[in-house]
This record gives sequence, C-alpha cells and structure tokens, in this order.
Amino acid sequence: MSLSLVVMAAGIGSRYGGLKQMDPVGPSGEFIIDYSIHDAVRAGFDKVVFIIRRDIERDFRTTIGARTEKKIRTEYIFQELTALPAGYAVPPDRKKPWGTGQAVLICGSAVDGPFGVINADDFYGRESYEVLARFLRGTSGDAGSYGMVGFILRNTLSENGSVARGICRVGNQWNLESLVECTRIERRGDRLACDMEGMELSGEELVSMNMWAFKPSIFNYLEEEFGGFLKTMGKDKKAEFYISDMVNKLMKTRNIRVQVLETKSSWFGITNPADKQVVVEGIRKLVQSGEYPASLIKGGKE
Repeated sequence: MSLSLVVMAAGIGSRYGGLKQMDPVGPSGEFIIDYSIHDAVRAGFDKVVFIIRRDIERDFRTTIGARTEKKIRTEYIFQELTALPAGYAVPPDRKKPWGTGQAVLICGSAVDGPFGVINADDFYGRESYEVLARFLRGTSGDAGSYGMVGFILRNTLSENGSVARGICRVGNQWNLESLVECTRIERRGDRLACDMEGMELSGEELVSMNMWAFKPSIFNYLEEEFGGFLKTMGKDKKAEFYISDMVNKLMKTRNIRVQVLETKSSWFGITNPADKQVVVEGIRKLVQSGEYPASLIKGGKE
C-alpha cells in the first residue's frame, strides 16, 4: 500500500527570525526534516509532498529537496495567497497564507491514498511515524476514519517563550471528542497559563502537534469549509483556516471519527531561537544511543 507524507514547510517563522526549516541541528548538519524523512521511510511511507512558498523554492530544492529525492518520491506544492475558490479575492493588506487547513487542501492533486501530515519544524521521533503508518494501513478502507498522534503538553513546552497547542479531549477507546487551539501557553511560576479565559492547564493534557492521519475524503470537506470560512472571515487579514478547527467541525457535522494515537517518542521543536540548542542536544543523545546514525547525509544508512 502506498503511503504519502505531507510536510507543511511554508511557515514564515516570524518569531524565530528566519527559515527554521533550514537550520542544521544534527551532528553532520542535518535539518529536522532530514530526521522526519528518515523516520518516515523506515515506517513505510513511499512519497513525500512538501508544501512550500515560491520565494524559498530554490534554496529548499537545493538543500532539503536534493537530500530527500535520493530516498523517497518527492513532490512540491506551493501554498499561495491566491489559491482561492472562484469568486474570492485576497485582501490588499494580507501577507500570510491562509493556514494549515489551506495547506492540506492544496495537496489534493498530489495525494491519492492514505496520508500523514506533519510540521516541518517539529521532531516527532521514530515511534510516532510507526504508529501513524500502522493506523493508516489498518484503516485504509474506512474513508471516515482519521487519526492524530497525541503528545503530553508538559513535554512540548519551550523554556524560552510561549507556544500554541491544540488541547485534546479524549473519550472512550481513545476517540477524539474536541480540540481547542490555545495560544501563548507558558510557565508562570508553578503554573501554566494561556490566553484562553477560564482554561486551566495541568501539563498532563494530550495535545496535537499537527501530526495527522487522513484519507482523501478530507479534501472535499476542506474545499467546502474553506469557502464558508472565506465568506465570514476572508476580509480579516490575520484570520487562519486551521486544520484543527476543521477536524472539530467535521466530527460534529459529518460521520468522521478521529482516533488519538499514543506515542512514547521524544518530541523537540524550535519555536524561539533559544530552542535550537535544546533540539541539538536531544538529537545528539539519540545518536549516541544508536537511535540514529552519526550522519544521515554522508554514509548514513536507513
């Protein structure tokens, strides 16, 4: 069975101050994406679809693309402001693309079977890809069965600034009941705070890190929902079409079930500049333990 991995790599990285997707973190100059592709190939994914911006295409293809194309079938999709349904126009003062929901939607032409979705700047760990691939294979005949890899909130925080996370409510048999997007989550003394009034966090909550398992049925749903989003929010220059919001809505209005997939993998991410050293150290330890070869670029074996 063919499995595709969609990698959302079009982020501007405004808080980080640069293209964090192309910042080396491994002992031989590897990027986080190199480890993602390595783990995905080991888990059985046989195609990767990179979502990028046109202004980074050349650099992306000559660095990440050149490495990836040697290991797995690779395709590039461009997330653009103008990728809108007929009858809609881009507000004159809008600069950013329309969010993760639009990113997944535009991949419809490149994906024809079960697929996973990840962020380019998150290190999810080997087991997460194995769990993702196993779920996609096991539910390949069920168009309404989606999945989400869940991580413990306290293991996804940054010591160097606030983060945004999708807080999960999980029901029986690990079925997702709701997903609430919280921004500006940070430690304040001995407690966790966020920008959502009335939301109390313990740190033990399961959160979404945008590691999803989808079927092609998602594309028709997203196309319909994107039109509705543009009708109500299209003139707001900062509004974003989040995949988490769409999953919430589809669980309520369609016959969609989302299973939370448990993983014990280590997660690392770069949200703020000072986070890089934490990622570098975490990967160094995994290389020393034998989880990864010393180099994924020069002589590293899959």
